[in-house]
Amino acid sequence: MDKALIRHRFAKASGSYPRQAFVQRDIALRMADLIGRYVSPDSHRRVLEIGCGTGLFTRAYLHRWCPERLVLNDLCPEVEPYFADLLGGQVSFVAKDAEALDFPSGQDLIMSCSALQWFDAPERFLLGCRKLLSGRGYLAFSTFGPRNAEEIRALTDAGLPYRPLDELKVALSEAYHIVHASEACVQLSFPTPLDVLRHLKDTGVTGIRPCHWTREKLADFSMRYAGRYAASGGGVTLTYHPIYIICVKY
Repeated sequence: MDKALIRHRFAKASGSYPRQAFVQRDIALRMADLIGRYVSPDSHRRVLEIGCGTGLFTRAYLHRWCPERLVLNDLCPEVEPYFADLLGGQVSFVAKDAEALDFPSGQDLIMSCSALQWFDAPERFLLGCRKLLSGRGYLAFSTFGPRNAEEIRALTDAGLPYRPLDELKVALSEAYHIVHASEACVQLSFPTPLDVLRHLKDTGVTGIRPCHWTREKLADFSMRYAGRYAASGGGVTLTYHPIYIICVKY
């Protein structure tokens, strides 16, 4: 992964992300509900959130829980102002690459929403979180599966190496007891393929390598997209494939 490129694109999209990330908002609410259902109530004292972004999930979580200490992490220091009303007291923010696992140990809950798909080695990171957790600490996260943005991958051969749910469950079973695992597929409709590209740009999800669109490339992409992924009610589709997992340390 080109972390510098990822940081640049998400920092650039931070202003439009809260408005355009309607699927991610629904995922954040779903994730907060699942944590409330499957994480022990006494495991909300020392909490670490990985990849907090502009705070869609953070605020959904804090609407339900009041941790003694919450550390927010993101690769982009540019998102810190979105938490100006939260920081201080029990909430702090640190900008760093989370894959280094350079965080205090003794966490009761490590959580992440719609971020781990951008990691070089998500399984290694998830297993490494075990050493940061307290004795019966929880790991709760959402990510995306192989059908995510399948339309873009099929037409451009560009996309993230999404892991299927079963693969993640096998990897996690080495260190955790899985208490919840589920997935869903959500199809959005957009008026045109160009609207799909604008949506992805406005949410920072524009691939893992630079892409230079010429007028000819855009025209060809639009023609093939409209011909292959027409929505039943008009326009074109874009697929999201969220995965939710909550597990507890052995």
